Amino acid sequence: MYHVAFRFLKNTYEAEEAMHEGFINAFLKLHQFTGEVTFGAWLKRIVINKSLDMIKAKKATLIALNEEVIGKVDEDTENWEVHDQVTVDHIKKEIEELPEKYRYPLMLFLVEGYDHQEISEILEITEVASRTLVHRGKKKLQEQLKMLHYGTGS
Repeated sequence: MYHVAFRFLKNTYEAEEAMHEGFINAFLKLHQFTGEVTFGAWLKRIVINKSLDMIKAKKATLIALNEEVIGKVDEDTENWEVHDQVTVDHIKKEIEELPEKYRYPLMLFLVEGYDHQEISEILEITEVASRTLVHRGKKKLQEQLKMLHYGTGS
């Protein structure tokens, strides 16, 4: 759970704090655990929510998320190829370089494995916004990965 929090907060103290508060919240809300998902998944979601709350509190203002969709996002037909030498660590590092409005939805989608409905609930945005932000984030990430390998955007 520490590593989950650290991926969002990038600070050892804050990640520990989010993890501890997440454990306390889980203990206090244990009666709400229904068993629909594994306990680990339930706890992970609490820790992610606590991490995001800490980020929001630090910023005090949220980035307005654009919910307009320019065209239909069809994830199945996207060309999502990167060079074989690009590792998961490269991808995680490049995600960190993305603007915040793309970084968190993309982390939740690619790294944590949440679907758009879950992302919309966690970030308090619509599913359409989640799809749009993940799609645009993937495009930016792919551009960055091409730059990393080839040194050009084309």
